[in-house]
Amino acid sequence: MLKRPRRNRKSAVIRKMLEETKLSTSDFMFPLFLLEGKKKKSEVNSMPGIFRYSTDLMLKEIDECMNLGIRAFDIFPVVDEIHKDKTASKSYDPDFFYNESLSIIKEEFPEACIMTDVAMDPYSSDGHDGLVDENGNILNDETLEILGSMALTQAEMGVDIIGPSDMMDGRVEYIRDLLDENGFENTSIMSYTAKYASAFYGPFRDALDSAPKFGDKKTYQMNPANQREAIIEADLDEEEGADFLMVKPALAYLDVIKLLKDNYDLPIAAYNVSGEYSMVKAAGKMGWLDADKVMMESLLSIKRAGAKVILTYFAKEAAYYLNK
Repeated sequence: MLKRPRRNRKSAVIRKMLEETKLSTSDFMFPLFLLEGKKKKSEVNSMPGIFRYSTDLMLKEIDECMNLGIRAFDIFPVVDEIHKDKTASKSYDPDFFYNESLSIIKEEFPEACIMTDVAMDPYSSDGHDGLVDENGNILNDETLEILGSMALTQAEMGVDIIGPSDMMDGRVEYIRDLLDENGFENTSIMSYTAKYASAFYGPFRDALDSAPKFGDKKTYQMNPANQREAIIEADLDEEEGADFLMVKPALAYLDVIKLLKDNYDLPIAAYNVSGEYSMVKAAGKMGWLDADKVMMESLLSIKRAGAKVILTYFAKEAAYYLNK
């Protein structure tokens, strides 16, 4: 045989030289959960190793992550029921703890990249991403004004990237226009372009206590059976001014990540979601697999599929692994 591909696998040195895909800490964005108050830290029961932090303790966590090489963070609010209402009014209140904390975090770490989430569900008494009418319908156009107010308030706090996760039609253009009109031309938008109505979100909703109070999210999140529909959403987001296109979840939708990578020049992000994290943790705890190796293989597959940015709860653990 003249051709023996195994010759290029015969040693660790050769295999390393010929690696087509390499992971680094600069690939990761670490999602964090923010609590109201001081000196508070609580583990998410369904996400071992992941905690909710009050602002003072989150500053320490971010500092530790920065020293590991993680420099991008997506911060989500844990909102008490007493603050929730049908119009998510606290989401655009500049004096609300979440918005105040964003300003503090950005002032403490100006060199970090801070991303925020734009959707009504953490603040809504209905638990939906959009405004709900008396018949239980999600009102698309009426929701845009609330999302715009939320995004503008977050931009005023100094964040780097706005992340519309709501899946309302037209929200990227509405937010882009509002930001530009108010002098925030340099605030980026990472659109949740192909966000699927997935069963993998359960632990995240546990972390934020943000599950819908009725029904589901299938009238606005995408059908897991559909791939080409992601092209429709991506075309719109690109035209409306998005700076990144995101696929969520990641592992069950590697084909969609590759589809967008092959068809768009914008950078592709992928969200390695809570359920994907928790499955590995649970199986590792039972001794059914090597959790560290599965973690790294999973992250590698997301990057190999075409993601330039990986939002993952494994960010800190993977950084430790890469820094060995």
